[in-house]
Amino acid sequence: MMNPKNFLKIGGVVLVVVGLAGMVGILGPTPESSIFGSAWWFDNGENWAHLIGGIVALVVVYALPQMQTPVVLLVGIVTLLAGIWGFFLPQEAPNLYGANLENPLDNILHLVIGVWAFLSWKGARKMMGSGGMGSMGASM
Repeated sequence: MMNPKNFLKIGGVVLVVVGLAGMVGILGPTPESSIFGSAWWFDNGENWAHLIGGIVALVVVYALPQMQTPVVLLVGIVTLLAGIWGFFLPQEAPNLYGANLENPLDNILHLVIGVWAFLSWKGARKMMGSGGMGSMGASM
């Protein structure tokens, strides 16, 4: 089921794994150390953002369940904006506040995550509007 708790659980674990993989030479921190080469790699700024974002997502899942729905909405907004904005960055230096974005792969991924977040957020809103368990429905 698409809901904020599942989004944050799955996304949080994936972000922690991606952040660590980028730090230890599987997905970065340089193009030469990424298994995808220059097509897709995560620099240290991105790795730390992924790691911290993943940890925050998991904390929200287990310690702040009342915040799951608003956090997923925020993630949806931020990732959609990053995905759209990335298409307008110069190809020779696709940099978003210090994070390198390998266009179009990073942009497409951010757009997919943004859509997933909005669908999860909408799933929680649907549960609340249909006589579900209110905000508790998002934490199931």
